[in-house]
Amino acid sequence: MIRNKNFIFFLLFNIILCRDVFSLENSIYKKIDLFGEVLEKINKEYVDEINQAESMDSAINGLLQSLDPYSAYMSPESFNDMQTETSGEFGGLGIEVSMESGVVKVISPIDDTPASRAGIKAGDYIVKINDIQVQGKSLSEAVDLMRGPVGSGIDLTIRRSGEKKALTFNIIREIIQIKSVKAELLESNIGYIRLTSFNENSGKQIKQEIQSFEKNKNVKSYILDLRNNPGGLLSQAVKISDFFLNNGEIVSTKSRKQAENRKYFAKKGDITNGKTLIVLINYGSASASEIVAGALKDHKRAILLGENSYGKGSVQSIIPLKNDGAIRLTVAKYYLPSGKSISEVGVSPDIEINEEDDDFKIKTETDNQLNYAIKLLNG
Repeated sequence: MIRNKNFIFFLLFNIILCRDVFSLENSIYKKIDLFGEVLEKINKEYVDEINQAESMDSAINGLLQSLDPYSAYMSPESFNDMQTETSGEFGGLGIEVSMESGVVKVISPIDDTPASRAGIKAGDYIVKINDIQVQGKSLSEAVDLMRGPVGSGIDLTIRRSGEKKALTFNIIREIIQIKSVKAELLESNIGYIRLTSFNENSGKQIKQEIQSFEKNKNVKSYILDLRNNPGGLLSQAVKISDFFLNNGEIVSTKSRKQAENRKYFAKKGDITNGKTLIVLINYGSASASEIVAGALKDHKRAILLGENSYGKGSVQSIIPLKNDGAIRLTVAKYYLPSGKSISEVGVSPDIEINEEDDDFKIKTETDNQLNYAIKLLNG
């Protein structure tokens, strides 16, 4: 009797489950039919003739961007351009951007590029490219508008926090060559290392600079400058964090698929021999920069100085498509050793020092954040 009851329960459960699955699939098919109907009406009734292929691209991109600001569709042309960019040399302005509320937002300008020299700042909103409104365009469309022949000019209209009027910048496009690591001896006893992106060679270059500094017996401390660093390769963030740690967790990634959840740990051996370390961050420090800064803060290995970081704590994967295009899709989130997520929160500095004025430029006389760090180490 009990067996019969269990069997009946099992049968009812499966009937309900099948009904729910069928209902869900039926609902999705209805939505697909509705989309086809809308596209047909637009094609027949819209005031101007439309390019159906472009409309479909926009629909795909709209679906992806409804997920988060970092997921996007790349046409075959955009995907090819992106592959050119990751080789370390490309034409453009020199800014890392994302999409927020339908407007292009600057994550950070890259050092020594037309955008940084013109005065573009992290957190700026690009509302116009030449005379074209950005609102309503996809991120890839906006990026395509900013690209152009080397030597040609472009006008960017910017909205900036604290400024009542829009600002306009005329920028001349250049070949962008990314030099991710710069090092210098400051005050004869501070090893200063500036990292502007996390590319394939960043860890190797930083290790070489630290080893060079370590041969100088006068070097007593280090400054790692991650300001306006939009991130890059996770593997390099782990490697660079490891240089300053003896052990412990650096970062973990959690995804929808439990089997793909991972934790990354430091190996034994701090190659700076435990020397005092200050890490400089600002709103332009994102992704891999936040992993390094957050791990060193959680392990109390470094003092973080500057401003709150950007808050991009997610992992994007480039997934190729059959049409030779691709989608950039968020597949996981980063978590610091403390268990905190970086997403939309960022990493807060131990000592908050804001940029002093509009003339502020990194690694110049106006760099009050770096000057404060130097005084702190020498004090």
